[in-house]
Amino acid sequence: MKKVNIGAATILLVMLFLMLDSIRNDSAIMDELAHIPAGFGYVTQLDYRLNPEHPPLLKALAALSGQIFTKPHFPTDTPYWQDDINGQWAQGTKFLYNSGNNADKIIFWSRFPLILLAILFGWLFFDWTKKRFGNTVALLALTFFAFSPTFLTHSRYVTTDLGAAFGFFIGIITFLKFLEAPTWKNLLVSALAFGVAQLIKFSLILLIPLYGLLWIFWVFSQPNLHFHERVRVGLRYLWKIAMVGVLGMLLVWLVYVPFTWNYPQARQLRDTEFLLSSYGFRPPVDFDIALVKNKITRPLGQYLLGVLMVNQRALGGNTQFFLGEVSNTGSRSYFPLLYLLKEPLALHVLTLVAVWFSIKKSNFLRKFDFGGGRGWIENHFIEFSALVFIAFYWLISIKSPLNIGVRHVLPTFPFIYLLVAKQITEWLRFHKISTPQNWIEWLKIIYQIFVKSVPKYIFVALMILWLTLGTVSAYPHFMTYYNEFAGGSRSGWKIAVDSNYDWGQDLKRLAQYVEKNKIEKIAVDYFGGGDPKYYLDDKFEGWWSGRGPAHDWFAISATFRQSAFGTPAPGFIRKPEDSYEWLKPYPPVAQIGSIFIYKLP
Repeated sequence: MKKVNIGAATILLVMLFLMLDSIRNDSAIMDELAHIPAGFGYVTQLDYRLNPEHPPLLKALAALSGQIFTKPHFPTDTPYWQDDINGQWAQGTKFLYNSGNNADKIIFWSRFPLILLAILFGWLFFDWTKKRFGNTVALLALTFFAFSPTFLTHSRYVTTDLGAAFGFFIGIITFLKFLEAPTWKNLLVSALAFGVAQLIKFSLILLIPLYGLLWIFWVFSQPNLHFHERVRVGLRYLWKIAMVGVLGMLLVWLVYVPFTWNYPQARQLRDTEFLLSSYGFRPPVDFDIALVKNKITRPLGQYLLGVLMVNQRALGGNTQFFLGEVSNTGSRSYFPLLYLLKEPLALHVLTLVAVWFSIKKSNFLRKFDFGGGRGWIENHFIEFSALVFIAFYWLISIKSPLNIGVRHVLPTFPFIYLLVAKQITEWLRFHKISTPQNWIEWLKIIYQIFVKSVPKYIFVALMILWLTLGTVSAYPHFMTYYNEFAGGSRSGWKIAVDSNYDWGQDLKRLAQYVEKNKIEKIAVDYFGGGDPKYYLDDKFEGWWSGRGPAHDWFAISATFRQSAFGTPAPGFIRKPEDSYEWLKPYPPVAQIGSIFIYKLP
């Protein structure tokens, strides 16, 4: 094996260890309470009545692993399965914690395929980057990937965030290869990647307009073509691009068929009509209902139901705490600020160097003309495509009222890492050297390469050391990571919570704290996918603000605490009984990850 591959494998092994060892004491996060039972419903019952708002692929892989290694009992005699419409949360609680199953084993083995997917993703990212841009760029980009606190966090859970990043990556790189060489082989590979992407997360439907943009820019960048020739080239591509979409959707249909096999058609129709009853624009709803009514197309009807549900939720926003304020309308500064605070400062420093160097060395911005711009795009189409995707995805995210965490923009991270790594590598190797004419000029060249560049290599090495050590020091609390500019992980709750800080991952650690401190009774207001009763048994007493002041030991999740303590935004109404006014005078005596502990009178 080549040394560069050994280096990449070592980086990924460290990432694997950090994920596996840190996940042992993580309780189920909020979304896993719905995703894990839904996956078991697909795999063991071939029934899609749970969690239709997310595609099946990752949930099914998680459930397949959980089924093989734990063989749990999946109850189907519950009202949440038989009667409720999408009773995913109650069914999840029943399945994991109240059916005689070992919840921790189910959760661990369900997460295992996602962890392996992260390693596969990292290797594909490295291998593709190496082939396109060389060993140094590939290793540097992989280091950014493997030691990203955001990737380390969301690669360990049964959610769609890692999958979304993976889906966009394979969808884009296979489409770029197809544009470069529109053979049937590349068309089929691109269609396969597009189909897999649609089976991971519904937001990957954005690949369709993105493909359209890249197709237009590709045709525009082709040299020495008259307008009518350019149109002819574009049309020749267009029908093949349509085939990518058609074949990709055929794969979607094939996967949805078994998972809707035992889902009664009448039940599916009833669920669809109810779940879309409040959807404003009715034509797509009517089309979806028509698909469900047909036995052949009803798998696609289930897919379209999910797309419409996600669109409906995105338009409705999400209640969140951000910079001391509680709102459900979103903030334009949410994603940019969280990206700056949730990724390592060393990465941002290197990004600034990369941007400065790219502007300094290039005449593109200073001497731009139509022909020059076309030539630059043609010669740097991969980098240009990465920039287009980053701008496209960030623009949509910033305009959306759905502020659900920095994880939402995770799909753009690998392309940011790629661009930064490429420019930093070029900066390290950049020397203003002309052809030497005599021995003095040869000495100048030797000086520039072997002496003058040393400080740059030392600087980059220090940045990488800072990045890796800063991330490792957050172990095992990768979700609560905030960089030094935010005041570190212990202060991150002041900025944003939910999946940025507290998704319910620390319930098992709370139980360990209670055991260690010999606490006989503790009131708990917990946010997450765990079950306090399951882990604390008789020591647990459920609590909430409206019950009035708690006494003695009290624990509250950061998400609930900040939502109660934050200032309501204009137009946002918070009930007085949800404000925890009685708790504000007391400081916490301990903080267990994302859970605050109080000792009250």
